[in-house]
Amino acid sequence: MGASDPEVAPWARGGGAAGMAGAGAGAGARGGAAAGVEARARDPPPAHRAHPRHPRPAAQPSARRMDGGPGGGPGGLGSGDNAPTTEALFVALGAGVTALSHPLLYVKLLIQVGHEPMPPTLGTNVLGRKVLYLPSFFTYAKYIVQVDGKIGLFRGLSPRLMSNALSTVTRGSMKKVFPPDEIEQVSNKDDMKTSLKKVVKETSYEMMMQCVSRMLAHPLHVISMRCMVQFVGREAKYSGVLSSIGKIFKEEGLLGFFVGLIPHLLGDVVFLWGCNLLAHFINAYLVDDSVSDTPGGLGNDQNPGSQFSQALAIRSYTKFVMGIAVSMLTYPFLLVGDLMAVNNCGLQAGLPPYSPVFKSWIHCWRYLSVQGQLFRGSSLLFRRVSSGSCFALE
Repeated sequence: MGASDPEVAPWARGGGAAGMAGAGAGAGARGGAAAGVEARARDPPPAHRAHPRHPRPAAQPSARRMDGGPGGGPGGLGSGDNAPTTEALFVALGAGVTALSHPLLYVKLLIQVGHEPMPPTLGTNVLGRKVLYLPSFFTYAKYIVQVDGKIGLFRGLSPRLMSNALSTVTRGSMKKVFPPDEIEQVSNKDDMKTSLKKVVKETSYEMMMQCVSRMLAHPLHVISMRCMVQFVGREAKYSGVLSSIGKIFKEEGLLGFFVGLIPHLLGDVVFLWGCNLLAHFINAYLVDDSVSDTPGGLGNDQNPGSQFSQALAIRSYTKFVMGIAVSMLTYPFLLVGDLMAVNNCGLQAGLPPYSPVFKSWIHCWRYLSVQGQLFRGSSLLFRRVSSGSCFALE
């Protein structure tokens, strides 16, 4: 919905419009992984389809084949000669997006661990009933600035930048070692069984890359989470990346770097398969290829000069909408993974009364489910006080 940290797609982790913006900041890699499948799964542009009077020219070797290299940089852009430049561009672009979205992720994480330093305010809902609202993202961010200054909004940014860069480089390297050249594109001429096999093959490839990049980048994600939640207890236990690595290894061993990894991996897998399969079935059964934007409703075979069909436009939006819907369903995996990353690590945010000491991520899931808090932090704009909260109307 991953955020990342190797998570992709800043919008893919929320509940509703506000949650889509807030929760998505921690997601990062999922939308990118799903988008890679969608790019290959779409039908070829109408202008390139075969026509009875305009036969398709013979296929030419691709740039990747001509230079003899296994593939370009991340996303398959560029040839082997400019692959390092393309990869550096992706890393730089990802770093910029990560830095801009970091305050959003920071506030979301503090809400996830249950830190509510400001009392709720009384308001009314659409029915005119009195409702208690917790501070929105903007109010929470102003409070952080008052305590730590503007630079405080970027606490924990360095390990997160390193995590995202490592994830991007890992995915690019894997595409070189295991190029997706053998994966056939899904065509509108395929029958249902053939196209489904192609989507399964593409999704399996993307899942492999996502899981490997997640595992390699997760230790830096853990460090970033712990640096940020130090705001709760005003601690300074985790400062630099190297010193944090030493502390975690000394106190928790090697497994300390991978706490919360399993729910994150499960969330990534469910997101990829759910998003791609749902989009595929909707495009296959509900999108009519005979509808086009040409005058008179003629298809592209009757009018080869048409730039694009309405079917292609609908397919592009299907993936986007499915990504939002599935990310809302997989948000509890993100929440549990983040809570486990900071639980019982010597910080106040991971100890009672903020949080029990969880024996496993399943224990954490069950606790949140009983409390009705599995979607805590998914919305950052309109945050109503839940029935199980300590706040109450007077």
